[in-house]
Amino acid sequence: MHHHGYTWTGEKRAFDDEALRRPPHPDPPPPAAPGDPAGQRLVERYREVVAGFRATEVPPIQTAHWLMKPGSAIRGTWEEPKEAGEWLGLQLAAYAPRFASDQERDPARTAMLVRAAVERLAQGGDVALGHYLGGSVFHSVALVTCSPNRSSPELRCPLGDREVRHERAE
Repeated sequence: MHHHGYTWTGEKRAFDDEALRRPPHPDPPPPAAPGDPAGQRLVERYREVVAGFRATEVPPIQTAHWLMKPGSAIRGTWEEPKEAGEWLGLQLAAYAPRFASDQERDPARTAMLVRAAVERLAQGGDVALGHYLGGSVFHSVALVTCSPNRSSPELRCPLGDREVRHERAE
């Protein structure tokens, strides 16, 4: 078992586009009948979602679905929950000055979040946190347990059979 770290910073409206944050339904819609603009739009939208879900680094609605994204989305991988928690603490500290509320900027709160994350990872769970950075900018950071993931054990490691990287990437 190991843990992957993911981050994303962007406009809240992109985060709110739930269609790109959900994996596409396994069954595509039926082909549109000629002259059926609604059916044609449905087929086009399905194609957009199929192409977009895996390509976008906007956080998925279900944290485990990060594992469906390409390995290039991974910002770091750790075998030990404590190491993953240290990375989480660095991410939160780096963005804390921009957090929208005083409470979220409190270092004691950050320390509590890191401790809770380490405990959750040690139990095989995932961690996802998000903060407004002022205006409509949103920051998301996630730690996903891999091989296996407790909530979605069918999902394979995005790094495949390659040796798992152990790094502290930004």
